[in-house]
Amino acid sequence: MAKDETKKEPETPETPETPEAPENPDKAETPEAQDAPEKAKAPEKPAEPDWKDLYARLLADFDNYKKRAARDREDSYRFAEADILKDILPTVDNLQLAIANAKDESDEFVKGVKLVLDSLLAALKEHGAEPFDCIGKPLDTARMEAIATLPDEKTDEGLVSIESKRGWMLRDRVLRVAQVVVSSGKPGEKTE
Repeated sequence: MAKDETKKEPETPETPETPEAPENPDKAETPEAQDAPEKAKAPEKPAEPDWKDLYARLLADFDNYKKRAARDREDSYRFAEADILKDILPTVDNLQLAIANAKDESDEFVKGVKLVLDSLLAALKEHGAEPFDCIGKPLDTARMEAIATLPDEKTDEGLVSIESKRGWMLRDRVLRVAQVVVSSGKPGEKTE
């Protein structure tokens, strides 16, 4: 036989290739389709605020501010002289020390110093400043500063035995803390 006799397969008409359909049509996305879910996921507008509640809170805050400002202003008026009075207290201490160490209390000079001290104490009292006593009282750290502990025959343990520097109050506030010595009990007593 001749070479022409080989079997030829029947020719099938060629069809133009079409894009294959995706296996899962939901996954096939075009660029426009990709943007759509993002737009759908965009956050919603927040709910409109409760204006009445917001107004009531703002009004209450402003009222509290006015009260606080008035209280601060009143305190600044009441305690404005505190710095000046603090500066005068060392002079009072020095005059008291001079009188306490005077050899002759009948001396005219000592009498003059007493008059000056008395007028200063009266002026301090007029402005609301008064000394407070510490001796024989328990240590109050808000009003007293302990500078030492020493044994004392007359004072029980934990009580103030010596007042080194006098404490002063200005109305209801401490103007100057007192410097005190606290008793550690009677000499020879052992505390365990």
